[in-house]
Amino acid sequence: MRNTSKMTTLENKFPLLAVEHGCIISKDADITVAFEVELPELYTVTGAEYEAIHGCWCKAIKVLPDYSVVHKQDWFIKERYKPELQKDDMSFLSRSFERHFNERPYLKHTCYLYLTKTTKERSRMQSNFSTLCRGHIIPKELDRETTTKFMEACEQFERIMNDSGLVRLRRLSTDEIVGTEGKAGLVERYFSLMPEGDITLQDIELSAREMRIGDNRLCLHTLSDAEDLPGKVATDTRYEKLSTDRSDCRLSFASPVGLLLSCNHIYNQYVLIDNSEETLQKFEKSARNMQSLSRYSRSNSINREWIDQYLNEA
Repeated sequence: MRNTSKMTTLENKFPLLAVEHGCIISKDADITVAFEVELPELYTVTGAEYEAIHGCWCKAIKVLPDYSVVHKQDWFIKERYKPELQKDDMSFLSRSFERHFNERPYLKHTCYLYLTKTTKERSRMQSNFSTLCRGHIIPKELDRETTTKFMEACEQFERIMNDSGLVRLRRLSTDEIVGTEGKAGLVERYFSLMPEGDITLQDIELSAREMRIGDNRLCLHTLSDAEDLPGKVATDTRYEKLSTDRSDCRLSFASPVGLLLSCNHIYNQYVLIDNSEETLQKFEKSARNMQSLSRYSRSNSINREWIDQYLNEA
């Protein structure tokens, strides 16, 4: 029997159209600005500083326009420590320190941030209606004026984060995104799962059984349902292994899927910025419906109280 399924190539399904002036342009006309993020060192941040970092992120996100996407991507790759012994002004203790950790395995952390301007229709899309399987029309909302305002918002976002003194953002150039002849770019490294500095061509296998890139087999997990999350959410949590009765060691709330997860992995976080007025109107309508149905079920009355509490805080 002849196979009648449609054949295609990875190049045809590649979602990116071009990279111009340090901006990533998708085939759906989404505009993305990429940054490299420098975060505080592990075990050095107090609870108050975690609160300050969280407040800084919230303040910066508020300057972005509606229908924007904030994508924070953390790479955790196993590597061996390479000492820096070439410096002339190193003391005996400094050289001994570097030699002590020579070739020791550790988990290298690299963080990137992507700010994307999309449209209302694109932000509502779901994976079961993926545009990989059907045609689409470029939206009219992404014109020159919208692009200019978004770039100004990205500059303000970067300025707010850098002024905090706790997090540093550095915008990536076009060469750092697409790469050069002698160095792989961010896009190439992501699709081939290569650490920084390596340039190798690897096979990509997509099958019903597994997804494999070179010798690396991928395992994908999604945390999007509220039932899969802890019952209590905070900016930081106490790390019992390094805490005592007199000292308190704090780690970020997401540390179990970060540096405490001792394997090669990439952790992606997404924040979708919707139109706040439309969202509040939907909640108010839902609260009125719950009020009307409260006589039939006590759960409707409880849900209405939760919605009212959220609206009062919002």
